[in-house]
Amino acid sequence: MIGASELLTPQQLAEVRKRSDLRGLWVVFHAWAVIFGAMAVFVWFPNPITFLVAVAVIGARQLGLAILMHDGAHGILCHNPRLNMFLSQWLCAYPMLAETGAYRRYHLKHHANTQQPEDPDLILSAPFPITRKSFRRKMIRDLTGQTGYQQRRAQILNALGPSDWTLSRRLENYWNKLGRPTIAQAVIFAILAASGHWYLYFVLWLLPFLTWQQAITRIRNIAEHAMVPDNSDDFRNARTTKANFIERALIAPYWVNYHVEHHLLMWVPCYNLPKTRAFLIANGFGPRMETKGSYAEVLRMATSRPDDEDQRGKLVHNARRQRVTGTMNEGFQPTDGTAA
Repeated sequence: MIGASELLTPQQLAEVRKRSDLRGLWVVFHAWAVIFGAMAVFVWFPNPITFLVAVAVIGARQLGLAILMHDGAHGILCHNPRLNMFLSQWLCAYPMLAETGAYRRYHLKHHANTQQPEDPDLILSAPFPITRKSFRRKMIRDLTGQTGYQQRRAQILNALGPSDWTLSRRLENYWNKLGRPTIAQAVIFAILAASGHWYLYFVLWLLPFLTWQQAITRIRNIAEHAMVPDNSDDFRNARTTKANFIERALIAPYWVNYHVEHHLLMWVPCYNLPKTRAFLIANGFGPRMETKGSYAEVLRMATSRPDDEDQRGKLVHNARRQRVTGTMNEGFQPTDGTAA
C-alpha cells in the first residue's frame, strides 16, 4: 500500500482531504433536485421522449445517491459526522433500499484486499472479458427489470426470514433490516401523492430504479475493476475512466469515474477527486495510473471474448451467480457479474 505522503505534498494533502458540510448538502440536494425536476418536465411535457429521458436521468441520479452513500460510509461526505450519517442514511441509502453500516462493512473489505483472493468483489470482476452475446443478455435482464426484481425479491425474502417463523418474528426481522428503507419509500410516495401525481412513484421512481440504474451500475462496475492490468499494483488494480458531459449525466455521476484516485486516497471526498487527479498528474504519477478514454472503450474490452466461447461462459456465469446471490441481501451490492 502506497502512503499518502508518497503521492502528494503536505499542502496538496491538506487541500484534497477537506470535507465540507455545504458541499455535502449541495450534492445531495442536487441529486434530489434533478430527480424531481426530471419528473416535473415529464408532467409538463408528457410524451415518449421526455419519459425516456426522465427514466435515464432519474436512474443516473439514483446511482448518484448510492455513490453519495458510499462517501457517507467512508465518513467523507460532510465534515460534521452527524450530518454525514444523516444525509448518507436518510437521503441516500434508505431511498435506495440500502444501509450505510452494512455497506461499510462489506466495502472496507474490498478496499483492504483490492483484487486479491480475500476481496469480496473479486468473484464479480473475474468473468471479464465476456462475449458480446453474454453482455447483451445481461443488459436485457437489467433494462427489462429482471435483475432488479430478482435482487429486490431476494432482499425482501431475506428480511422476512424463514417461512416457519411466527408472523411477529418475521415482522420484527423485516423492521430491523428494511424498516427504515420502507419508511423512505413511503415518504417518496407521499410527496408525489401530495403533488397530485402519485403514479410517478411507480413509473419514474421504481421503474428507473429497477432498469436504467441497474444497467449503468453494471457498466460502472465493469469499468472500475474488470480486466485491470495488475491486481497487485495500487495504480493499476482499479481504473479511472474519462467521462464526457453525457456520460457524467447518464452513467457516471458525482465523479465516480475517478476510481484509481479513490483507491489511492479513499478518504478524499468525491467532490475533490478531480483535483486529486490533477495533483497526481502534476507529481508525475499520470503514466502509472490505469486510465481509459471512455466507457465505450472499456465495454469494447469487456466484450472482446469470441462468441464461440459463449456457451462455456454461460455455465461459468450460472455457477458463479449461485455463489454471489447471498451477498446481495444487505447494503448496496453490485449487479451480478460485475466488479464493485
